[in-house]
Amino acid sequence: MQAKRESASMPGSNQEHLRGKVAIVTGGGRGLGRAMALALAAAGANVIVTAAREAAEIEAVATQASAGRIIPLLATVAQPDECDRVVALAAERFGRLDILVNSAGRGMKYVSENFLTEPTRFWETDPAVWQMVIDTNVNGPFYMARSAVPVMLKGGWGRIINVSMNHQTMRRAGFSPYGPSKAALESETVIWAQDLNATGITVNAILPGGATLTGMIPDGVTDAVKAKLLPPEIVVQPLLWMSSEASNGVTGKRFDASLWRSDVCPDDAAAQSGQAL
Repeated sequence: MQAKRESASMPGSNQEHLRGKVAIVTGGGRGLGRAMALALAAAGANVIVTAAREAAEIEAVATQASAGRIIPLLATVAQPDECDRVVALAAERFGRLDILVNSAGRGMKYVSENFLTEPTRFWETDPAVWQMVIDTNVNGPFYMARSAVPVMLKGGWGRIINVSMNHQTMRRAGFSPYGPSKAALESETVIWAQDLNATGITVNAILPGGATLTGMIPDGVTDAVKAKLLPPEIVVQPLLWMSSEASNGVTGKRFDASLWRSDVCPDDAAAQSGQAL
């Protein structure tokens, strides 16, 4: 597995170092996806942001980006033809696709709103909910990557970034099917990285590094608990490095945003926060 660094540093965060790049961020209407879509647009990329149902949310994100750099599009990652449509829009509008961020996800609140205090045992889980979570969290990234890779191969460069989670949460009692879905996504990440070795396309995972204030947190959580949650923006700096030329050759790894240090150069921060899969 290739994992060397070929670029010394990334331009400062105030520069549009991703100008000319084209990105897709699934699940970009809220939480981590929203933070990443806005960051990529601010760095100069043109971004297509998708959501399965919440048109108002992705339209609101688009209005926050300058120069019309975010295009909102309703599409569900659980359907291969919908994923083809998203990638086709990027190719038709911009003639290229450089970055795919698989952020769309379904969490434990679909199993139970009380999942944090009253765990649901796996055999008590509604099969329809299990299927929905797997379709979004496991099949969705595959469908999106399957559509995106041929376009990236034509360009000879690309980034596939999958949103993961702590290993402890993957193994937490009562966290089926969310935990198993993210374990499967990490397996996809390392296998795809090997399949795409030496193509110019890298595949890595990113995780906040702890419980994060996103739509996956149930509505009944107290303000005291919310105050302890990580902000979605914690993933922005590692994401921008992973999306840039600075990360050339770095593939098949997971980057823990909670370990990212802003007081060192981005390459050093990446070396400290990156973990083998």
